Amino acid sequence: METIILPPDDVEECLEIGAVVGAVEEAFRAEALGKTQMPSKSYVTLQKYNGDFRSMPAYLDTGEWDAAGVKWVNVHPDNPDEYDIPTVLATLVYSDPANGFPLAVMDGTTITRERTGAASAVATDYLAIEDARSLGIVGAGVQAYTQLEAIATVRPIEEVVVSDVDDELKEQFISHFEDRFDVRGGSNEAAAACDVLSTVTPVREPIISRAAVGDHTHINAVGADAEGKQELETQILLDAKLVIDDFDQCTHSGEINVPWSEGALDEDQLHGEIGDIVAGRTDGRTARDGITVFDSTGLGIQDIAAARVAYTRAKDQNCGTVFPLVRGEA
Repeated sequence: METIILPPDDVEECLEIGAVVGAVEEAFRAEALGKTQMPSKSYVTLQKYNGDFRSMPAYLDTGEWDAAGVKWVNVHPDNPDEYDIPTVLATLVYSDPANGFPLAVMDGTTITRERTGAASAVATDYLAIEDARSLGIVGAGVQAYTQLEAIATVRPIEEVVVSDVDDELKEQFISHFEDRFDVRGGSNEAAAACDVLSTVTPVREPIISRAAVGDHTHINAVGADAEGKQELETQILLDAKLVIDDFDQCTHSGEINVPWSEGALDEDQLHGEIGDIVAGRTDGRTARDGITVFDSTGLGIQDIAAARVAYTRAKDQNCGTVFPLVRGEA
């Protein structure tokens, strides 16, 4: 058996976004059906370096295939200025569940970006209006790209409004997609009025007001990943059909964590988890629904599902570098 090393370019080449969306959908279904093992994300806080490490192990069995692995990811906000490297870095070890052999060691940063967009696409497919054609994106960083690419696989997106406090990032995003979509810069309010809205910012004070959101807008709230972060005005959550990816993670560090900790939001306001909708255990969008919100914190099963897509295609296309990580003898 061989271990394959997959750097960022190879991972990106092997991750066709439609396949990732399908794999993440299957992962959500497996979770709802009790076919996964996914311990809560564990944190190692490094106050000395203004950062932290997070470990995300997972196993899932869809019935047709199973997969296992662990992602080791950091968040160090000072990295760009002090080390000229990204704030978030991740490495993923993808293993054979039958015997534990490390089949691949791959760039987990690209995996994270792609599976996050895929999760929004799955939620959009089940919660947005059927003929959604406009997409608003608040935050034009790296996560914004896969939000558009993935969501466009499940809805006929034509018009895109992107908002960001950094004009350079906004213009780079527009330039990247202008030959595929009617894409323009706009305000947070203009983005929030679209059929679908994805928020991918690190803010700690709400930047999307209730008044700005369209009557039937579906929102993917992606940016909140730590206690104290919140992108949406609490009234939006109270007025919406509110769907989460994982109860423990969302109440701890997702979009709902602030109003939850303040007592403004409780379980009565939660419609359910996205896996239950995918598995048919509860309803997605219905004719009576107005605003819908998906609180996306990111699950280990999503990473492993996406890693399987990358590994399978890498084997088929001979991508990556074979590395003798494990001795051959027993």
